Amino acid sequence: MRVKGDRAEDAVVDYLVARGFEILARNVRLGALEIDVVARRDDLAAIVEVRTRGEGAFQRGLESVDAKKRARLVRATERLWRQKLSKMPGIERVRIDVASVTFEGAQTHVEYIEAAFTA
Repeated sequence: MRVKGDRAEDAVVDYLVARGFEILARNVRLGALEIDVVARRDDLAAIVEVRTRGEGAFQRGLESVDAKKRARLVRATERLWRQKLSKMPGIERVRIDVASVTFEGAQTHVEYIEAAFTA
């Protein structure tokens, strides 16, 4: 499962870099909280939750971000903002994005939602 998760994160990192983002960090631990990808473009820091689901899953990756997960992401984002991001030169705002990655044979598909919900 971790290998699939790493592949999904790699796909999202490639997606972001192709759109002009700089990757600041991956798998950021904040106590019991974790952020999959932290990226930056201009004055924006994007906190990205990466989801993937196997074939036959009952819900898509994006649908798997339930209220509990959203609350954890908001707490992690607020903590990271206070501890690091707000102190970085040039970063003025933060948003939470969600990416869903599916693998179909040799094809990788990234569905990316900017500002999926507010912190």
